[in-house]
This record gives sequence, C-alpha cells and structure tokens, in this order.
Amino acid sequence: MAAAFEFVVETITVDAEKIMDRRTFVKRSAGAVGILLMPRAVPAALAAERRDKLVRSNAEWKKLLTAEQYDVLREEGTERPFSSPLDHETRAGLFVCVACDLPLFPSTFKFDSGTGWPSFYDVLPGAVETKTDFKLIAPRTEYHCARCGGHHGHVFNDGPAPTGLRYCNNGVVLRFVPDRGRT
Repeated sequence: MAAAFEFVVETITVDAEKIMDRRTFVKRSAGAVGILLMPRAVPAALAAERRDKLVRSNAEWKKLLTAEQYDVLREEGTERPFSSPLDHETRAGLFVCVACDLPLFPSTFKFDSGTGWPSFYDVLPGAVETKTDFKLIAPRTEYHCARCGGHHGHVFNDGPAPTGLRYCNNGVVLRFVPDRGRT
C-alpha cells in the first residue's frame, strides 16, 4: 500500500508541476503578444497628436511661395533681422504658417525679444516638430511646421516665464490673422 501511496503523491506532484508550467507558458505568451501588439497600439494612441502632412514638389513650392519664403521654408534660410513688420505686430490674433495656414502661435504668446525676429514663448500643441541643427557648429533646436514641414526658426532657452523658451521665428514665413472685432 505504501507503494501505491507513493505513486499517487508522485503523480500529483508531476501534474502540479505541469500545471504550473502551463500557467507560466500562458502568462509569458500573453505578455509576448502584448509586447508585439504595443508598437501598433502606441502610434494609434498618438495619432490624435499627429497632423496630416502636406507634401508638394520643390517646383510646386516655388510656384506658391516668394523667393524669400522658399529660401526660409524649404532651404532653411534666415531672413534679415528687423526686416519683418510682424516683429512689431501687437494686435490680437493668430500667427499661421504662410505655406499651409496651420495656426502656430496665438498673439498672447508673442513678446519683444529685441532680436529683430517675431518671438513667442510657446507654440500651439502639435503645431511644430523639432530637430537638432549643427549649422553654427553648436547644436540648436530648429523647428518646422508640423503640416508642411517648412522651416520657421529656432527655439532657445532664454525666453520669459512661464516656459523660459523663445521661439525665434522668421516673419516672412508667418501670416497674421487678426481676431474678428478685436483688431
């Protein structure tokens, strides 16, 4: 009878180990499937932050923009400081991308930086994308319109509160849209 009892205990132990192995397998398999699906779920969750891209050929952009606008937006050029009338714009309204009309900055974000370019301490959510620029050897943060990809300027850490940022924008690539009834 002792042999039969040992057989039953041994069988139960082996079956319990198999059950635990199956549970572990199922848990790990579910985790692996979750990890594999996560890259697909994350972009979908962030899709609300993304903008539809406006894509045009260089020839199309040259037809739509002035030579100076094309140089700044498509070739990442810089307009002369103190040359833009928007540097002195003080009315209530919106500053939009001249190429695609995407709103970038409300006038409430504008301040006089004394640099000769329209400057803003913040940008509307999702309106710009950034990259690092090494054109002057030291790295700078360059920003582009999130819709058309046009270069607008650089962002620096010497702006006023509340952000401490200065979005230094080429005025030639902005269009000002005054608020209705508050000009």
